[in-house]
Amino acid sequence: MSSEHITRIRKGRNVEVVSLIYNIIEVVISLIAGFATGSSALISWGVDSIVESNSAAFMIWRLRGEEQGKSERELRKRKKITLSVLSGAFTLAVAFILYEAISKLISQDTASMSWWGIGILLVSLVVNPLLAWGKYYYGKKTDSPTLKYDAIDTMICEYQTIVVLIGIGLVQWQGWWWADPIAALLIVPYVAWEAYESGRDAYRVDLDPDDRKEADAQQEASTTTGDA
Repeated sequence: MSSEHITRIRKGRNVEVVSLIYNIIEVVISLIAGFATGSSALISWGVDSIVESNSAAFMIWRLRGEEQGKSERELRKRKKITLSVLSGAFTLAVAFILYEAISKLISQDTASMSWWGIGILLVSLVVNPLLAWGKYYYGKKTDSPTLKYDAIDTMICEYQTIVVLIGIGLVQWQGWWWADPIAALLIVPYVAWEAYESGRDAYRVDLDPDDRKEADAQQEASTTTGDA
């Protein structure tokens, strides 16, 4: 592995470090504001940010392995662990968001205004595209599908941010109490898809592809001999 490639991996990892730090800030502000105002949309957005923080942390771990020149088997192992944990985390996030949003629809509680919540959402509208660009750029430079996938995931968070902002706005300026939990529910399909996709990709990671190919070749040879 060339020194230039290692440098690009390191820069990609640095983008993920910034992403992790920012996601933690999102989590703290959105959850405090969400629970203080009773906003299901903000709480759900914060819960998704917890999962995104885990994603960034595991990405840093994986890229660190590449930077250190870990074996292909070790890198595949890290990928499988990362995707498996994320799939479980996203699944738990879906369950929590559904519970939170449906509870608010039943109780018909109206969320109050939080300028801190609005503020972090507005900042995220600017920060997320920048993070996505950095991840995609270094994903292309290092030929890393995982970094590029994470960039797409970050842009999905941009959609979620817009949905939450609209939901909170409709509650505050139109008096539509139901807009907040509905905004939370609109996040669910994307989080559920991320859970499915992570689980599917984890299942597809083969820790010993060479051994598998050799076993398949031996089986095919045995079958051919038996037919003869």
